[in-house]
Amino acid sequence: MSGALAGGALVFACGAIYAQTAPEIVPRVTGYASPMADQPIPPFARPVTDDKRVMRNYPEQPPVIPHSIDNYQLTVRTNRCLDCHRRQFTESSGAPMISVTHFMDRDGQVLGDVTPRRYFCTACHVTQSDVRPLVSNTFQDMAVGSSARQ
Repeated sequence: MSGALAGGALVFACGAIYAQTAPEIVPRVTGYASPMADQPIPPFARPVTDDKRVMRNYPEQPPVIPHSIDNYQLTVRTNRCLDCHRRQFTESSGAPMISVTHFMDRDGQVLGDVTPRRYFCTACHVTQSDVRPLVSNTFQDMAVGSSARQ
């Protein structure tokens, strides 16, 4: 028992030493170096609100929200997104209808309304902000990449 305890302590100590001396391979992208210190919170970037549909980056990507959702209520009783995107309101609002997949339960049964597991829209859909990326990105759409190879 004491051998296992000593071995665990040795592994912990070596890990702590390595963590302090290891080269930083990935730049820090979240928070401040001393997370418990009082730091000013930067203001939120302004959302892109041009109401233009944006091309998706990959198949099955949830569409992004092309407008501000400040002060939208998303609670168990209220979902402001559905005021425009529910099927019966899309003609008057001009908003795209919710995907048919949002009406299917886990067993593939189509329901008369949005399934509870798809009710909280911002779990998958996000607004876009006009900000500098945190990390560089060299992503290329596979259609662009395949046409370049031909």
